[in-house]
Amino acid sequence: MIQVSNLSKAYGTQVVFDDVGFTVNAGERIGLVGRNGSGKTTLLRMITDEEKPDAGAISIPKNYTVGYLSQHLHFSEDSALKEACLSLKPSDDGGNKSYKAETILMGLGFSTEDFSRHPLDLSGGYQVRLNLARLLVSEPDMLLLDEPTNYLDIVSIRWLSRFLKAWKGEMILITHDREFMDGITTHTMGIHRNKIRKIAGPTHKLYQQLLTEEEVYEQTRINEERKRAEVEQFINRFRAQATRARLVQSKIKSLRRHERLEKMSSIKDLEFEFVAAPFTGKCLIEAKDISFSFAPQGPHLIDRLDLTIGKKDRIAVIGKNGKGKTTLLNLLAGELQPLTGEVRRHSQLRPAYFGQTNIRRLSPEKTVEEEILDIQPDYNRGAARKICGIMMFEGDGALKKVSVLSGGEKSRVLLGKLIVSPANLLLLDEPTNHLDMESVDSLLAAIDVFEGAVVIVTHSEMILSAIAQRLIVFDEGKVRVFEGTYQDFLDRGGWKDEAAPVSSRQHSVQKGNGTSRKDLKRMKAELINSRSRTLSPLQARISEVEEEITLLEQGLGQDTQALIDASVKGDGESIRLLTRAIHESRKKIDSLFDELETLTDTLAAKSREFEESLEVLKGAEG
Repeated sequence: MIQVSNLSKAYGTQVVFDDVGFTVNAGERIGLVGRNGSGKTTLLRMITDEEKPDAGAISIPKNYTVGYLSQHLHFSEDSALKEACLSLKPSDDGGNKSYKAETILMGLGFSTEDFSRHPLDLSGGYQVRLNLARLLVSEPDMLLLDEPTNYLDIVSIRWLSRFLKAWKGEMILITHDREFMDGITTHTMGIHRNKIRKIAGPTHKLYQQLLTEEEVYEQTRINEERKRAEVEQFINRFRAQATRARLVQSKIKSLRRHERLEKMSSIKDLEFEFVAAPFTGKCLIEAKDISFSFAPQGPHLIDRLDLTIGKKDRIAVIGKNGKGKTTLLNLLAGELQPLTGEVRRHSQLRPAYFGQTNIRRLSPEKTVEEEILDIQPDYNRGAARKICGIMMFEGDGALKKVSVLSGGEKSRVLLGKLIVSPANLLLLDEPTNHLDMESVDSLLAAIDVFEGAVVIVTHSEMILSAIAQRLIVFDEGKVRVFEGTYQDFLDRGGWKDEAAPVSSRQHSVQKGNGTSRKDLKRMKAELINSRSRTLSPLQARISEVEEEITLLEQGLGQDTQALIDASVKGDGESIRLLTRAIHESRKKIDSLFDELETLTDTLAAKSREFEESLEVLKGAEG
């Protein structure tokens, strides 16, 4: 549905894209990956025409709508519900479709009381959610989502995941949460070395393919350099001999024809370890019967909580936003004091705290190096520079001022400050929000080998599954300790206040006591039309892929026979060309089979969803 061809973009001497191209086909949900600063957001802005490429073209069909999650907030209505309803498509029969807006708002964490609140009275996080709701309600042909889970809590993220899995149009999604992305997308597209590569399948498949290709390239380069050296040695040895002059000239021309493969520049990943401070006891912190409220007479965010943190514990704090998770970390860090109860800290406790607001504590006028030296004044500049290099601020990068850093770079500065001083307790409040996938992987690896305890606030189910051995759960207006993993928690009932409407239509039927028979018939007709619009492109693409595989297999058979004939004749040039053609055909066939598997799985899943929705409507009519 969208064709990008020969696209180039640079900012001064910094090249972002160098003659790239790709296609987004009907029904494809694409995960866009790449390191911070690689151009992911820039690409989305060029698709929406907010930025212009230096060269190339982006072709979008006429009347094809693209919805982009803008970072600019502008509201014109006096209530959240009215604002969300602004984006509703008009109904064919003039019926009220506000139930769609209500469903999406509730899924994103709004209560029915929030519907009537003025958008400007909402917190910044909920204004961002309202912006997302407005986009989802508009039902564009293509969704462009740049980190849509920022400011969402875990329950809303789970709802959004289900919503996007059922999305009938096309999508390009940017997120640092690998599991969230892989659970939604049908394809992965990577920005790597100023090029774009797209494959059918999850992120790990793309990364493995890129790794394999670079290994093959480097081995090929080494082999060619060896052969080039042998040829140059021959030329130097026999250049002066007249009897070999023609052969020497032939070798020289051969060298000129074969372009030299350049050694690839290394791409640095974040690699570090937290330094564990010694601890000889069993219990780092013991909280007894602690309660806290910001208003002494108001409701308690934390009420009579008992908690013990052992020296190697891995504890995750989970729950909706605004329920007290960050407050709990501040209590454990000693930045707040409980209203009742007591927090006892071992004399050997050495905590290190990564807080949501800590980025604002960085001094804009200081350099990265100076921020490191602030924590450890005894360091010399060489030691500070080493820490800067580990955090990917090599050379003059350590002299960058905080004021010019991106959110991800500031997060890396905070991580650098954390590893300067030894600690035996890490308190981490959403540390991955501004990190790319590679940096998230490095952080998880560092946590895994850390000898002390970790208490982490996160909304990422991938991180919860990788780290948590115990949970502190904020749910149903209460806080409690859960002894077990996150999967244990889900298996034993999970979230009590989780809103889980499968679709707007089902929610409306189950909720709407006053739904008329006329509305039900209209909704049924709308669902049937939607099914046809959604499934037909998938079925058409499946037929195209099957036909393409058949043609390639026929060509592969012909090339294989031709290779046998060329081998019998000893035709070296034909053997080389046919071998390459067979390799490319097999690679293309493998890729098409992967795409076919994804398409058929998607078709089956969407067919089931539509059938379930139809059954609900039939039951309501009956």
